[in-house]
Amino acid sequence: MIVEERRQRVLDVLAERGFVALGDLARITQASESTIRRDLDFFAEKGLLKRTHGGAVFLNDKDSLPPFDDRSQLKIEEKQSIARLAASRIQDGDSVLLDGGTTTLEVARILVGRPVQIVTNSLPIAQLFASSHDTDLVVLGGYVFPRTGVALGPLTVRMMEEIHVHQTILSVGGITAKGLFNSNLLLVETERAMMNCADEVVVVADHTKLGRQALAFLCKLSDVDTLIVDRGLNAEQRALALDQGVRLMVAGESDTREEFR
Repeated sequence: MIVEERRQRVLDVLAERGFVALGDLARITQASESTIRRDLDFFAEKGLLKRTHGGAVFLNDKDSLPPFDDRSQLKIEEKQSIARLAASRIQDGDSVLLDGGTTTLEVARILVGRPVQIVTNSLPIAQLFASSHDTDLVVLGGYVFPRTGVALGPLTVRMMEEIHVHQTILSVGGITAKGLFNSNLLLVETERAMMNCADEVVVVADHTKLGRQALAFLCKLSDVDTLIVDRGLNAEQRALALDQGVRLMVAGESDTREEFR
Protein backbone atom coordinates (compact mmCIF):
# COMPACT_ATOMS: atom_id res chain seq x y z
CA MET A 1 0.00 0.00 0.00
CA ILE A 2 1.50 3.35 -1.03
CA VAL A 3 1.91 6.12 1.57
CA GLU A 4 -1.08 8.23 0.47
CA GLU A 5 -3.39 5.23 0.23
CA ARG A 6 -2.28 3.92 3.65
CA ARG A 7 -2.74 7.28 5.32
CA GLN A 8 -6.17 7.72 3.78
CA ARG A 9 -7.10 4.25 5.03
CA VAL A 10 -5.89 5.15 8.54
CA LEU A 11 -7.98 8.32 8.50
CA ASP A 12 -11.04 6.49 7.18
CA VAL A 13 -10.88 3.85 9.92
CA LEU A 14 -10.45 6.48 12.62
CA ALA A 15 -13.35 8.54 11.25
CA GLU A 16 -15.57 5.45 11.25
CA ARG A 17 -14.65 4.08 14.68
CA GLY A 18 -13.65 7.17 16.65
CA PHE A 19 -10.84 5.34 18.44
CA VAL A 20 -8.51 2.69 17.03
CA ALA A 21 -5.61 0.90 18.69
CA LEU A 22 -2.17 1.12 17.11
CA GLY A 23 -1.99 -2.65 16.59
CA ASP A 24 -5.36 -2.71 14.85
CA LEU A 25 -4.30 0.01 12.42
CA ALA A 26 -1.07 -1.84 11.68
CA ARG A 27 -3.00 -5.04 10.97
CA ILE A 28 -5.62 -3.30 8.79
CA THR A 29 -3.01 -1.55 6.65
CA GLN A 30 -0.42 -4.35 6.83
CA ALA A 31 2.19 -1.83 7.93
CA SER A 32 4.55 -1.82 10.89
CA GLU A 33 3.54 -0.11 14.12
CA SER A 34 6.43 2.34 13.75
CA THR A 35 5.08 3.34 10.31
CA ILE A 36 1.58 3.83 11.73
CA ARG A 37 2.99 5.95 14.56
CA ARG A 38 4.48 8.28 11.95
CA ASP A 39 1.15 8.42 10.13
CA LEU A 40 -0.66 9.27 13.36
CA ASP A 41 1.90 11.99 14.10
CA PHE A 42 1.28 13.37 10.61
CA PHE A 43 -2.47 13.68 11.21
CA ALA A 44 -2.05 14.88 14.80
CA GLU A 45 -0.01 17.84 13.53
CA LYS A 46 -2.94 18.73 11.27
CA GLY A 47 -5.38 18.61 14.19
CA LEU A 48 -7.39 15.68 12.84
CA LEU A 49 -6.72 13.29 15.72
CA LYS A 50 -5.36 13.06 19.23
CA ARG A 51 -2.65 10.55 20.08
CA THR A 52 -3.41 8.33 23.05
CA HIS A 53 -1.53 5.55 24.77
CA GLY A 54 -1.72 2.67 22.32
CA GLY A 55 -3.77 4.36 19.61
CA ALA A 56 -5.54 7.53 18.49
CA VAL A 57 -8.88 9.34 18.80
CA PHE A 58 -10.50 11.05 15.82
CA LEU A 59 -11.29 14.65 16.77
CA ASN A 60 -13.76 15.72 14.08
CA ASP A 61 -14.63 15.06 10.46
CA LYS A 62 -14.76 18.53 9.03
CA ASP A 63 -11.78 17.81 6.77
CA SER A 64 -12.61 14.22 5.81
CA LEU A 65 -14.60 13.48 2.71
CA PRO A 66 -18.34 12.93 3.36
CA PRO A 67 -20.25 10.36 1.31
CA PHE A 68 -20.90 11.45 -2.28
CA ASP A 69 -24.71 11.39 -1.98
CA ASP A 70 -24.57 13.68 1.06
CA ARG A 71 -22.34 16.22 -0.69
CA SER A 72 -24.33 16.18 -3.91
CA GLN A 73 -27.34 17.75 -2.15
CA LEU A 74 -25.40 20.68 -0.68
CA LYS A 75 -25.66 24.04 -2.48
CA ILE A 76 -27.38 22.29 -5.37
CA GLU A 77 -28.77 25.46 -7.01
CA GLU A 78 -25.33 27.08 -6.90
CA LYS A 79 -23.71 23.99 -8.39
CA GLN A 80 -26.25 23.83 -11.20
CA SER A 81 -25.72 27.50 -12.00
CA ILE A 82 -21.94 26.99 -12.13
CA ALA A 83 -22.41 23.87 -14.24
CA ARG A 84 -24.50 25.69 -16.84
CA LEU A 85 -21.79 28.27 -17.31
CA ALA A 86 -19.01 25.68 -17.43
CA ALA A 87 -20.91 23.57 -20.00
CA SER A 88 -21.63 26.61 -22.18
CA ARG A 89 -17.88 27.06 -22.68
CA ILE A 90 -17.50 23.55 -24.14
CA GLN A 91 -17.77 23.27 -27.93
CA ASP A 92 -19.10 20.29 -29.85
CA GLY A 93 -16.18 17.99 -30.61
CA ASP A 94 -14.18 19.08 -27.57
CA SER A 95 -12.49 16.58 -25.29
CA VAL A 96 -13.18 17.21 -21.60
CA LEU A 97 -11.74 15.54 -18.51
CA LEU A 98 -14.09 15.62 -15.50
CA ASP A 99 -13.04 14.68 -11.99
CA GLY A 100 -15.39 13.04 -9.51
CA GLY A 101 -16.80 16.06 -7.71
CA THR A 102 -20.45 16.88 -7.16
CA THR A 103 -20.25 20.08 -9.20
CA THR A 104 -18.55 18.31 -12.10
CA LEU A 105 -21.37 15.76 -11.94
CA GLU A 106 -23.80 18.62 -12.65
CA VAL A 107 -21.63 19.66 -15.61
CA ALA A 108 -21.78 16.08 -16.87
CA ARG A 109 -25.58 16.01 -16.66
CA ILE A 110 -25.78 18.99 -19.01
CA LEU A 111 -23.33 17.42 -21.48
CA VAL A 112 -25.33 14.21 -21.88
CA GLY A 113 -26.38 13.89 -25.51
CA ARG A 114 -23.81 16.34 -26.84
CA PRO A 115 -21.12 15.27 -29.37
CA VAL A 116 -18.12 15.60 -27.06
CA GLN A 117 -15.41 13.30 -25.74
CA ILE A 118 -15.58 12.69 -22.00
CA VAL A 119 -12.69 11.36 -19.93
CA THR A 120 -13.43 10.71 -16.26
CA ASN A 121 -12.32 8.78 -13.19
CA SER A 122 -15.84 8.97 -11.73
CA LEU A 123 -18.15 5.97 -11.90
CA PRO A 124 -21.29 8.14 -11.35
CA ILE A 125 -20.27 10.40 -14.24
CA ALA A 126 -19.29 7.48 -16.49
CA GLN A 127 -22.70 5.91 -15.88
CA LEU A 128 -24.39 8.98 -17.35
CA PHE A 129 -22.61 8.49 -20.69
CA ALA A 130 -22.28 4.70 -20.79
CA SER A 131 -25.22 4.20 -23.17
CA SER A 132 -24.90 7.44 -25.13
CA HIS A 133 -24.50 7.19 -28.91
CA ASP A 134 -23.43 10.83 -29.16
CA THR A 135 -20.63 10.97 -26.61
CA ASP A 136 -17.27 9.18 -26.66
CA LEU A 137 -16.41 7.97 -23.16
CA VAL A 138 -13.02 7.06 -21.67
CA VAL A 139 -13.06 5.76 -18.11
CA LEU A 140 -9.87 6.00 -16.05
CA GLY A 141 -9.26 2.97 -13.84
CA GLY A 142 -7.43 2.39 -10.57
CA TYR A 143 -8.18 2.13 -6.87
CA VAL A 144 -11.84 3.15 -6.40
CA PHE A 145 -12.47 5.20 -3.28
CA PRO A 146 -15.60 3.60 -1.81
CA ARG A 147 -17.46 6.68 -0.59
CA THR A 148 -17.23 8.52 -3.89
CA GLY A 149 -16.95 5.95 -6.68
CA VAL A 150 -13.83 7.73 -7.95
CA ALA A 151 -10.67 6.00 -9.23
CA LEU A 152 -7.51 7.37 -7.64
CA GLY A 153 -3.81 6.72 -7.34
CA PRO A 154 -0.85 5.52 -9.44
CA LEU A 155 -2.81 3.33 -11.88
CA THR A 156 -5.15 6.20 -12.68
CA VAL A 157 -2.23 8.58 -13.12
CA ARG A 158 -0.44 6.23 -15.52
CA MET A 159 -3.53 6.02 -17.73
CA MET A 160 -3.36 9.78 -18.25
CA GLU A 161 0.21 9.86 -19.54
CA GLU A 162 -0.95 9.58 -23.17
CA ILE A 163 -4.19 11.57 -22.86
CA HIS A 164 -4.67 15.18 -23.94
CA VAL A 165 -7.89 17.18 -23.59
CA HIS A 166 -9.14 20.68 -24.34
CA GLN A 167 -10.33 21.22 -20.77
CA THR A 168 -9.87 19.58 -17.41
CA ILE A 169 -12.71 20.55 -15.07
CA LEU A 170 -12.00 20.01 -11.39
CA SER A 171 -13.87 20.51 -8.14
CA VAL A 172 -12.05 21.26 -4.90
CA GLY A 173 -12.65 21.14 -1.16
CA GLY A 174 -11.23 24.55 -0.38
CA ILE A 175 -9.55 27.66 -1.79
CA THR A 176 -7.33 30.01 0.21
CA ALA A 177 -4.53 32.45 -0.57
CA LYS A 178 -2.18 29.46 -0.26
CA GLY A 179 -3.94 27.65 -3.09
CA LEU A 180 -6.39 24.84 -3.78
CA PHE A 181 -7.09 21.96 -1.40
CA ASN A 182 -8.97 18.69 -1.38
CA SER A 183 -9.85 16.19 1.31
CA ASN A 184 -8.06 13.10 -0.01
CA LEU A 185 -4.32 12.62 -0.39
CA LEU A 186 -4.69 10.25 -3.32
CA LEU A 187 -7.17 12.59 -4.98
CA VAL A 188 -4.80 15.56 -5.24
CA GLU A 189 -2.12 13.35 -6.79
CA THR A 190 -4.62 12.26 -9.42
CA GLU A 191 -5.90 15.79 -10.02
CA ARG A 192 -2.37 17.10 -10.62
CA ALA A 193 -2.05 14.56 -13.43
CA MET A 194 -5.43 15.73 -14.77
CA MET A 195 -4.15 19.29 -14.88
CA ASN A 196 -1.13 18.22 -16.92
CA CYS A 197 -3.45 16.69 -19.57
CA ALA A 198 -5.26 19.89 -20.53
CA ASP A 199 -4.97 23.03 -22.61
CA GLU A 200 -7.14 24.77 -20.00
CA VAL A 201 -7.65 23.93 -16.33
CA VAL A 202 -11.05 25.00 -15.02
CA VAL A 203 -12.06 24.81 -11.36
CA VAL A 204 -15.76 24.82 -10.49
CA ALA A 205 -16.54 25.69 -6.88
CA ASP A 206 -19.45 27.22 -5.01
CA HIS A 207 -18.70 30.32 -2.95
CA THR A 208 -18.49 28.44 0.37
CA LYS A 209 -15.20 26.86 -0.79
CA LEU A 210 -13.41 30.22 -0.96
CA GLY A 211 -11.61 30.91 2.29
CA ARG A 212 -11.84 27.27 3.41
CA GLN A 213 -8.89 24.88 3.69
CA ALA A 214 -9.02 21.09 3.44
CA LEU A 215 -6.57 18.32 4.27
CA ALA A 216 -4.38 18.02 1.18
CA PHE A 217 -2.74 20.78 -0.88
CA LEU A 218 -3.39 20.52 -4.63
CA CYS A 219 -1.72 23.52 -6.28
CA LYS A 220 -1.42 27.29 -6.31
CA LEU A 221 -4.47 29.14 -7.55
CA SER A 222 -2.29 30.75 -10.21
CA ASP A 223 -1.76 27.26 -11.69
CA VAL A 224 -5.45 27.29 -12.68
CA ASP A 225 -6.63 29.08 -15.82
CA THR A 226 -10.29 29.68 -14.94
CA LEU A 227 -12.30 29.66 -11.72
CA ILE A 228 -16.09 29.49 -12.04
CA VAL A 229 -18.12 30.34 -8.94
CA ASP A 230 -21.69 31.33 -8.11
CA ARG A 231 -22.95 34.82 -7.35
CA GLY A 232 -22.98 34.17 -3.60
CA LEU A 233 -19.32 35.14 -3.21
CA ASN A 234 -18.61 38.31 -1.24
CA ALA A 235 -16.09 41.07 -1.93
CA GLU A 236 -13.39 39.42 0.16
CA GLN A 237 -13.78 36.10 -1.66
CA ARG A 238 -13.75 37.87 -5.03
CA ALA A 239 -10.53 39.66 -4.10
CA LEU A 240 -8.97 36.38 -2.97
CA ALA A 241 -9.41 34.91 -6.45
CA LEU A 242 -8.41 37.99 -8.41
CA ASP A 243 -5.30 38.63 -6.30
CA GLN A 244 -3.93 35.29 -7.49
CA GLY A 245 -4.24 36.22 -11.17
CA VAL A 246 -6.86 33.64 -12.11
CA ARG A 247 -9.65 34.33 -14.61
CA LEU A 248 -12.79 34.60 -12.46
CA MET A 249 -16.21 33.86 -13.94
CA VAL A 250 -19.35 34.40 -11.86
CA ALA A 251 -22.40 32.33 -12.77
CA GLY A 252 -26.00 33.14 -12.04
CA GLU A 253 -25.86 36.89 -12.69
CA SER A 254 -27.96 38.59 -15.35
CA ASP A 255 -24.77 39.30 -17.27
CA THR A 256 -22.14 36.66 -16.61
CA ARG A 257 -19.05 38.35 -15.31
CA GLU A 258 -15.54 37.52 -16.36
CA GLU A 259 -12.89 39.31 -14.34
CA PHE A 260 -9.10 39.62 -14.39
CA ARG A 261 -6.60 41.51 -12.37
